Amino acid sequence: MRFKKAVSMALAGAMAASLMVGCGSSESGATPAASSSGEGTQTAQTGDKQEVVIWDYFETDAQKKMMESLIDGFNSSQDQFVASHTYVPFADYEKQLTLGIASGELPDVVILDGCDMSSFIAMDLFGDISDANIDWSEYLEGPMNSTMMDGKHYGLPFATNCTALFYNKDILDDAGVPYPDENTTWDEFHEMAKKLTDYGVTGFGNAAIGTDEGTFQCLQWLYTAGGSYTDIEGGKDAYQLMQDMINDGSWSKECVNWAQTDVCNNWKAGNIAMMQNGPWQIPGIEADAPDLNYGVTVLPKKDASSGQATSILGGENMGAVKKDNMDGAKAFLEYYNQTDVMVDAMKQYGSFPPKTEAAKDSYWTDDPIQAQFITQLETSIPRGPSPIWPSYSNAIQTGFQEVLTLAKSPDQAAKDTQAAVDAVK
Repeated sequence: MRFKKAVSMALAGAMAASLMVGCGSSESGATPAASSSGEGTQTAQTGDKQEVVIWDYFETDAQKKMMESLIDGFNSSQDQFVASHTYVPFADYEKQLTLGIASGELPDVVILDGCDMSSFIAMDLFGDISDANIDWSEYLEGPMNSTMMDGKHYGLPFATNCTALFYNKDILDDAGVPYPDENTTWDEFHEMAKKLTDYGVTGFGNAAIGTDEGTFQCLQWLYTAGGSYTDIEGGKDAYQLMQDMINDGSWSKECVNWAQTDVCNNWKAGNIAMMQNGPWQIPGIEADAPDLNYGVTVLPKKDASSGQATSILGGENMGAVKKDNMDGAKAFLEYYNQTDVMVDAMKQYGSFPPKTEAAKDSYWTDDPIQAQFITQLETSIPRGPSPIWPSYSNAIQTGFQEVLTLAKSPDQAAKDTQAAVDAVK
């Protein structure tokens, strides 16, 4: 396993020195702070029970209550283990994990951003739990793939989300534009956006900022065109669509400066009629614009013969830390694997369950907005997964920026981005 060891050493050095930028990190040096549920980072015995420590970066009251409920439920469900959780600030999360690998001071379970997991699998942080009492086939394929490497399971998807297409019904009605739906093609979407722009409101906007947040929103267009994160030229038609829409003003040229919150703020203000965004924006929309008449549908597909468009996954995974005794980590993941447990946790958390059966709960399916995201999740995929995802993300997002700023033609941008991606090692 020389390759794995080489990747592990390179990643550990790079992350300890500068930290990966892909899904959010910082250089501050705070140490983990024990939550009210318990203390410690090592597997230990507490009386007659084995301690199971979980690290998370959850900060909101709802997230904290969700973890407390989850842990209380696990502790009362059996008498072999006692779980607790430790809060680690999100900005320091990757740094503390990297330091923990070096020192051996680690928890039993780590909750982390899904796009980070493959990096830490390559660093040997997580252990193989393929023998756990879990039916892996019950999970959505995309989230499950983000927890795996070389056919082995290193954890479970915890929460999942993706982006879809929001539209302002009142603006579309006034402009005489039909609502987009699951059958809307790129050509039809472009025509809708042009009519809305001619009406006086920019047709569409998304977050194309030059970070992994921009990659998260832009990459799906490349996949829907037939490409992938390693096959840029195969998705060149996405570059053409973007540039055509930028040229006629139907795709906001400001997108290269917008994070996802900026996009939503402009959409709520009526500056853009349609936006690509995620379900985490819904509470803010309801609070800031309770009377806004809007709908959500899946992202437009390439043409009439194409299947549903791809979207890119967000959300968290739970990884089982590699130790001589991983029984406690497996037990906690097996507990979360129960459909009713997962449903209750995700209702509190405000995200979607990654397990197919759990996602069918009426809490989501009976809500016309939430149900569209459940449908979109069926064709959503993770970023990568790759242990060197940040390098790929930087190369890919540079290409999108060049297209959206008209710095390069679609052909040249695809050629240059392909070369940059091919150079990632």
